[in-house]
Amino acid sequence: MGKKVEKFEKMFADYIGTRSAVMVNSGSSANLLALSVLANPGTENRLTAGDEVITPALTWVTTVYPIVNVGAVPVLVDVDPETFDIDPTRIVDAVGPRTRAIMLVHLLGNPCDMDALLKIAEEHRLFLVEDACEAHGATYRGKRVGSFGDLATFSFFLSHHISTIEGGMVVTSNETYTELARALRAFGWIRDLQKRDSIAEEYPSIDPRFMFINIGFNMRPTEIQGALGIHQLRKLDAFIEKRRENVAYWNDRFRKHDRFFQLPEETRHSRHVYFGYALTIKEDAPFTKEEVTRYLESKLIETRPVMAGNIVEQPVAQVLPHRVVGSLTHAHRIMHQSFFFGNHQKVGAKEREYIADCIDDFIDSRT
Repeated sequence: MGKKVEKFEKMFADYIGTRSAVMVNSGSSANLLALSVLANPGTENRLTAGDEVITPALTWVTTVYPIVNVGAVPVLVDVDPETFDIDPTRIVDAVGPRTRAIMLVHLLGNPCDMDALLKIAEEHRLFLVEDACEAHGATYRGKRVGSFGDLATFSFFLSHHISTIEGGMVVTSNETYTELARALRAFGWIRDLQKRDSIAEEYPSIDPRFMFINIGFNMRPTEIQGALGIHQLRKLDAFIEKRRENVAYWNDRFRKHDRFFQLPEETRHSRHVYFGYALTIKEDAPFTKEEVTRYLESKLIETRPVMAGNIVEQPVAQVLPHRVVGSLTHAHRIMHQSFFFGNHQKVGAKEREYIADCIDDFIDSRT
């Protein structure tokens, strides 16, 4: 990594509205790095072994794994059935004496209720980490997600809003967290630190090119990834508008099927960026999720579950230390009755009409 990575970091921080950004090799690494910063001895009142981090049960697995990786315990709570995002009322119920942080997820590009989450975090003095890996450019009250929390993360994997093939970013406005993230990203080296010269002066007998001040990983991105990011970021807003245009079309086409489907909707104060287009099969529909997805797959329309679904129902939960607070009714329902299909800038009028026609044909065959 070099000048192109540095340029992309600066551009991305400016776009999100944070003071700094630290690029890494994946969004999963970004989550691990963010949690590792909060658990590092260099962080005041840091996370320690056995501390609890509240996070939604409906998520991708690498939101939860890093909590365990740093020795903390994920506390899994239910989500809002309409937004698929973490339910703030469930967070209040889950706060206990060991609670230290909230790890929220702007799922499928839909911003969480940041008013409620910021209030809870402030009242209980909790760290707030935004997993915005699926929400590039989404806004809440006109402010871009990723700029609310102590730290936030983004992914630039192939399927995301912009791509560096693999890649991720940690953003923050806290200078201490920035310096820790830069050190931890690459072995605990001082090479990328703002204060590297003054640190080197304290240890004159050590070659400053190979001086290590902290523990760390190897999460470095490449210059190729940085170069891709620079050019992709310039296109992001246009990509988002195309996604929103597609969703407006599908919602308009599928209104007539609302007795069978719950459609995705933009919530108040939010600008949804629609990572994918999700449909939920209602309880009294004359068909199952499996039937409609099999039909779509037969028409060469790929479908996917909503991320990992309810992570408590995944086999990995048997080896994943965790605590559940309250019922996970909505996470369970979404896991078994919801799915999504792709939505991106290459989905044009022809493709989106084909998808809508196929769903119309399926409904006609079942009613």
